[in-house]
Amino acid sequence: MNENEIGKIIVDRAVRLHMALGPGLLESVYEVLLAYQLQQAGLKVRRQVAIPIEFEGVRFDEGFRADLVVEDKVIVELKSVEAITSAHQKQVLTYLRLTGMKLGYLLNFGAATMKDGIYRIINGKIE
Repeated sequence: MNENEIGKIIVDRAVRLHMALGPGLLESVYEVLLAYQLQQAGLKVRRQVAIPIEFEGVRFDEGFRADLVVEDKVIVELKSVEAITSAHQKQVLTYLRLTGMKLGYLLNFGAATMKDGIYRIINGKIE
């Protein structure tokens, strides 16, 4: 399964989850439920994944934590905020650059509709 196929499943399940629960819950609630739904769809999902970072020749085992890593190909960062900022988007882009992964999603479950809370981010640009 390629990144785009995985992404379609992620978006579909996020929309379903948002429709069922609505906005306003804690990010951690959406994280555990989305991970469960993606696993039910047959995807390998890891939560709160420590991603190592190398700086000045020194490796740090826990540079940052990705909310979800799906099939070891797609990073998903979850938010439950009133508005997404460019800093949130840059965060996912940096995660992609540091891991070498090609595709990430920034999902804001705080948006009135999930359609308005989905940001698809490709290593190298934000869509």
